[in-house]
Amino acid sequence: MNRNESLTSKWGLVSSLTLFSRLVGYARDVLIAYLFGASYQTDAFYVAFRIPNLLRRLFAEGSLTVAFIPIFTDYIKNKGKESAGQALNSIFTMVFIAVALISIIGILLSPIIVNLFAYGFDRETYELTVTLNRIMFPYILFISIAALSMGVLNTINHFFAPAVSPVVFNLTIICSAYFLYGHLHNPTISLAIGVLIGGFLQLVVNIPFLISKGYLFGFTRRIFHPAVKRLGLLITPQLFGLAVYNVNILVNTQFASYMPTGTVSYLYFSERLIEFPLGIVAVSIATVLLPTLADDVKSDDFPSFRNNFKYMLRLMLFVIVPALVGLAILRVPICSVLFQRGEFTYHEVLQTSSALLGYSLGVWAVGGLRITVPAFYSMEDTKTPVIVGFFAFIINAVSCYILGFVFSLNQLGLALASTISSIFNFLLLLYLIDKKVKDIFDITLLRYFLKVMVMSVVTGLVALYISSYIDWSIGGVDLVKLAVLATAVIFSGMLYFLMARILGFEELDELKNIVIRKNK
Repeated sequence: MNRNESLTSKWGLVSSLTLFSRLVGYARDVLIAYLFGASYQTDAFYVAFRIPNLLRRLFAEGSLTVAFIPIFTDYIKNKGKESAGQALNSIFTMVFIAVALISIIGILLSPIIVNLFAYGFDRETYELTVTLNRIMFPYILFISIAALSMGVLNTINHFFAPAVSPVVFNLTIICSAYFLYGHLHNPTISLAIGVLIGGFLQLVVNIPFLISKGYLFGFTRRIFHPAVKRLGLLITPQLFGLAVYNVNILVNTQFASYMPTGTVSYLYFSERLIEFPLGIVAVSIATVLLPTLADDVKSDDFPSFRNNFKYMLRLMLFVIVPALVGLAILRVPICSVLFQRGEFTYHEVLQTSSALLGYSLGVWAVGGLRITVPAFYSMEDTKTPVIVGFFAFIINAVSCYILGFVFSLNQLGLALASTISSIFNFLLLLYLIDKKVKDIFDITLLRYFLKVMVMSVVTGLVALYISSYIDWSIGGVDLVKLAVLATAVIFSGMLYFLMARILGFEELDELKNIVIRKNK
């Protein structure tokens, strides 16, 4: 099996497990929408959860994992398993101490932190948000250690446990909401309890695999190991980069808190739908690509680096561009089938679908970022994404104000602002990595993107025509609606692959090989 086939095979495993995780995640969102609708309770929960979740990006996959993998790869490759284990124990001890202190501070300062994120909330929503945030804040401790374990397993090319652990997290929230909903003075607390327990179980899932591979970490008195210093040097620039990203989210959430009740929830539900193709395609590609690129850099094999990066970028675009067109065109049918029942009305479907339209237009750029940023990290360059991210933040903040308030587009304006910022961020980073590695961004990549976009639009129009046979304003569980939506998706997907076959897209054969290898 050559290098590209190996990458594709690993991506096939991770993306399949991610697909299952996303489906369980949507089951979770459907249950929340059914029980609470888009109300002050869901606004409070999503803001309260967003705060430790943003910190997760800092101390988990957002920086810890991507900074850790190149260092751990170097220790295993050049210094042996014993030295790698010592470095791992020191990093674990330092991370545990730091995140435990942050959790305690977060619980004590929750009232202040919530105001920083959603000052526009009324008193009832604000107090509920503070309560939920205090319950969920220790989640950051569990998920940070889980992220470290995921980094270890991904470095040694084990992707199963890290990819399946989010399934456990989502199932825990579902069970908590379902069984505790009617037994608490405020039912929303059941969701917070589910997040806390789910974060702990997400860590537990990885432990047996760490033991079997001989890399179970533990506490040590030697916390000032050289590996910790290297990790600190790599993470420090990312702290500024993620601070920019977090301020970005903070600004968006603040804007949303001054908008009509439910705006935070509309944005959340639409973000979750966008994360579906991103998680299956871009995030899973980045997961398997980072250790490979890090290995290329350590081996000083930049032709291989270039080949692997371009190969996975094209594969990502081949899958994600038709997904974004489908989300944009079928936004109302998708939101209706998933959420329109119980407390979630057709009005809320339309509001959520408007945000989905804004986000979907930038999915290709967000997917590109999920691959391009780790490529910089694999070269231990954490400064460039930070600098570019800062300018992207300025563009996002200005666009939020203009589109959200000046033009009164509310959630659509905030989503479009995010899209504009992401496109700028991705294209500039792609240009800069081309300057570093050479021959990555060229006319052939642009032609490829345009060909995929044209095919996607054609098939999207076919999906729109099929979906027009149903009145999507009708709520409840409707098998006819589900059948029409499924027909639109399946038929347009078949047409897309047929056009790709006629035009000779190699990526189609790669996807076919994934299916064949998985069924052997």
